[in-house]
Amino acid sequence: MPQDLSSTPTPVSPRLKVTRTGDVVQVEFLTRKILDEANIAEIGEQLSALVEKEEKPRIIISFAAVDHLSSAALGTLITINNKVKNKNGQLRLSNINPQILEVFLITKLNKLFRIYPTVKEAQDSLQQPA
Repeated sequence: MPQDLSSTPTPVSPRLKVTRTGDVVQVEFLTRKILDEANIAEIGEQLSALVEKEEKPRIIISFAAVDHLSSAALGTLITINNKVKNKNGQLRLSNINPQILEVFLITKLNKLFRIYPTVKEAQDSLQQPA
């Protein structure tokens, strides 16, 4: 019988906190500014690894701590979204501050991503796997 690790935070890096609750993986950014190319590449690799580990990924990414986001970070999110969709998974974004949300609206990425005000609302939106 596998050990129940629900709600046990896993320190992935100083930039991400990952918590698993059942089959939902919640990722929180611990960095206020996601601007630097090297940081974005590292975050992209870590998120990709999380997606690869899941059969049908159900992932929520919380931006509660994030104040600034570069266009390269948006590109990384698009890549992660595509990887999740290719595995018939679900990706939700939550807690995006108004300035960053405006960027999603201007770039029309709010139509690509499912964005929710809170992690709880994002969790409630995830459909149970068939």
